Amino acid sequence: MKRVYFGIKYHSDNTNRNVINEFELCFSKHNLKSYCVARDMEKWGERAFSAKQIMQETFAKIDQSDMVVIDISEKGVGLGIEAGYAKAKGKELIVTIKNGVEISTTIQGTADKIIKYNAVSDIRL
Repeated sequence: MKRVYFGIKYHSDNTNRNVINEFELCFSKHNLKSYCVARDMEKWGERAFSAKQIMQETFAKIDQSDMVVIDISEKGVGLGIEAGYAKAKGKELIVTIKNGVEISTTIQGTADKIIKYNAVSDIRL
């Protein structure tokens, strides 16, 4: 089973938990085992870590992954860092984005594949 690191905009109140869970279903359908910091490291806010600890874990998990999926439907500096790190490490980088959201030229030039979607369930990896 391939391992995928999944990056998505962080929300301290977990307002995008349903979206993260929808992506997990998508990954499972494609026989991928995913890792997401908010879900797997922070346990939906039950555990707290310093920014340094989070980034160390993020880089380690990207290193261990077969591919990296970054959802940029919401902008976030951390997402750009994750995408750049993944690319520098030679990981396959798939960027997902909701239809109608603008993609930066930097991400366009970095991604191996860009998938636009209306619903997460429409995504085919």
